[in-house]
Amino acid sequence: MNNTKSNIASNLRYLRNKNRLSQEEVAERIGVSRQSVAKWENGDSLPDILNCEALADLYDVSLNDLVRHNSEETGFPIPPKNKHLFGTVTIGEKGQITLPKKARETFNLKPGDTLIVLGDTNPLTSGIALIDSESFFRMTGQAVEHIFKGKGDM
Repeated sequence: MNNTKSNIASNLRYLRNKNRLSQEEVAERIGVSRQSVAKWENGDSLPDILNCEALADLYDVSLNDLVRHNSEETGFPIPPKNKHLFGTVTIGEKGQITLPKKARETFNLKPGDTLIVLGDTNPLTSGIALIDSESFFRMTGQAVEHIFKGKGDM
């Protein structure tokens, strides 16, 4: 329980500061006193489930993350709702990577599933992203599907 109380307090302080809100502003938005917000952020008391839900909505985080995310344990701050940071992977000699177990479980990825590899080479935003092929085709329409058929070794 102490760990949960500590997680909530830490997450609430971080989120309020990140969103540049005062305790008074948070209190007004969710309909409680400023003193309640201060007690939650200090770990002196816990918000009830309805206030936790209101806080999660206010800060656009999941209720689960608001209560359970531990920044000290994970090494990164509480993520926005439906956004995940699964950790790092090392690229093998032939470019292979192993996706972290939590990522595979979260997206229900199984051996043989097909992912599309997307890239951005702009120096300011460069990166690689993976997306489930069915989701990609659903978003882009079937227009690009013929390009990828039979080309698993791009």
